[in-house]
Amino acid sequence: MPSLLPDSGPQLVLTASNFVCTVGSGLYLTAGVLYFTEAAHLPAGEVGLGLAVAGLLSLGLGIAVGHLADRRGARGVYATALVVQALATAAFVPATGFWPFVLAVSAATGAKAAGGAARSPIIRHYGGDRPQEFRAYLRAVTNVGVSLGALLAGWAVQVGTLSAYRLMVLGTAVACAAAAALLVLLPPVPPVPADGGPRRLALRDRPYLLLTCLDGVMAIQFKVLTVAVPLWLVRATTAPHWLVSATMLTGTVLVVALQVRASRSVTSPAAGGFAYRRAGLAFLLACALVPLSQGASAWAAATMLLTAVVIHTAGELWHSAAGFEVSFALAPAHATGQYLGVFGLGAGLAEAFGPGLLIALCIDWGRPGWYVLGAMFALTGLAAPFAVRRARCAEHARRAHRTTPRTAVTAS
Repeated sequence: MPSLLPDSGPQLVLTASNFVCTVGSGLYLTAGVLYFTEAAHLPAGEVGLGLAVAGLLSLGLGIAVGHLADRRGARGVYATALVVQALATAAFVPATGFWPFVLAVSAATGAKAAGGAARSPIIRHYGGDRPQEFRAYLRAVTNVGVSLGALLAGWAVQVGTLSAYRLMVLGTAVACAAAAALLVLLPPVPPVPADGGPRRLALRDRPYLLLTCLDGVMAIQFKVLTVAVPLWLVRATTAPHWLVSATMLTGTVLVVALQVRASRSVTSPAAGGFAYRRAGLAFLLACALVPLSQGASAWAAATMLLTAVVIHTAGELWHSAAGFEVSFALAPAHATGQYLGVFGLGAGLAEAFGPGLLIALCIDWGRPGWYVLGAMFALTGLAAPFAVRRARCAEHARRAHRTTPRTAVTAS
């Protein structure tokens, strides 16, 4: 049974900051779109377009800020990103038109991406011998915080007034600011000097970019339980609608309870590659089970959907553990922020385009779309061990090059 609290002071500070921030994230993730459509009275199409623009604009920011965190010290850069996110989120309140909304949500989304990249060197520095396990622990804490934020957001949605929605938005901003303030208690992370290589080393690392692409394709799975399953349950089955909340709660509880344990079995890049493969097969099985709920009785459909959620969550645990392992283990210590910023590109693309793809495949196309989606996940998982092997060879070659003494060249 994993410890409920981190072993060291810096880990405890980072955990507390992460928890407070993710409570705010839970508020926004649960009812952020409803705030813009119901309280700010923006058309749903404009909200979707604005969120997509914000997601695309934030993609490259993680790389630049990750590099800055490596060179200037990660704590200050991370705290600054959280402050910017707090101010941008507070700007949602006066943003009543389309362009003010796009500017505010782009700033908030960009700051969130920047903060994720800047946090990576901190996790590596204070994560002990296995920062991947500490990252898994933070993911479990994230799910607890998001769940609490979702419960608080439920109050705002139930009340439904402009004041309640604005209070929810300001609560999100306060959570980001409080998370930044807690970082004052964290000892500074010393900047890592460059090794004289290319400035954008991660963007030149093709094997690592290939892994980023594969992880991005598999990261679409994070939207299956929040987009595809709820819509399928409501539109295509006779299962009770309250099961939407039950499926979300089931996945969250399993992640909180088992993510650290799942990560402890993934202790090398090779193990990460095989975890990707297991995840892909689990997603295939879950995607094959969901469409069978169509046409079944209410309780049979509910049983099949909950079983699919459990299987999918097992795949999610393996996928997350694999991503933690390969992203850290294959990133040079002197460029952690830059490399993890690049690795975040895959998840960013999945965030931007995943919902639309899932709706087109699973809802508009129906049963065949679920099978295509499952096959896509399975093929991605099967390709991952080969991509990991190639990335490890490239990383070993890079280390050998750095440790080979330079010989003097005599002029002829």
